[in-house]
Amino acid sequence: MAVDVPLLKDDFSAPKMETRRASRGEWKFADNAATCTQDDELYKKHKDHGPIIFYDLAYTDAVIRFAVKPDAANKGVVFTANGAEGHVFRLVFSQAGMGVRAFPPEEKEHTSISLGNEKAAKLKVGEWTNVSVELRGTKATVKVGDFTKTYEHASLAHAKTNLSVGFSYGTVSVKELVVEK
Repeated sequence: MAVDVPLLKDDFSAPKMETRRASRGEWKFADNAATCTQDDELYKKHKDHGPIIFYDLAYTDAVIRFAVKPDAANKGVVFTANGAEGHVFRLVFSQAGMGVRAFPPEEKEHTSISLGNEKAAKLKVGEWTNVSVELRGTKATVKVGDFTKTYEHASLAHAKTNLSVGFSYGTVSVKELVVEK
């Protein structure tokens, strides 16, 4: 019986990985996690965008899993799936919960639309929270801890070219990032 090999697996055991681009801050790789503290000067230099880890990977349908741990100073963690034309799908975590966004390519200036705001889907301060995003055609099933919900929008079916996990303010750690078909 054949075993499916993940499209991407990052255990953060090494500071360099061919498909990973860690930027907008000094990322540290230790204990199988990537950790960064926002630098306010870099935040302003990058037009109010904080540290981020990009993965260059072509996919359309996939399951993306990772764990994230924000500190108390963190104001937001963002997961984004991008296509050749720009953003396709985004989760925005704040202290109020999680926002889910789609980016229809026909919208002027690639404006996003809300697919939902979920107060129950929060990241735990100082603790690891497992996040899973399953993108299948026009649907996205999101799992955050014990929370699960499926969202639908036609633009989610677009081909993706990369994915990213970024944040603003404080310190955030990421571990166990896996992408599977």
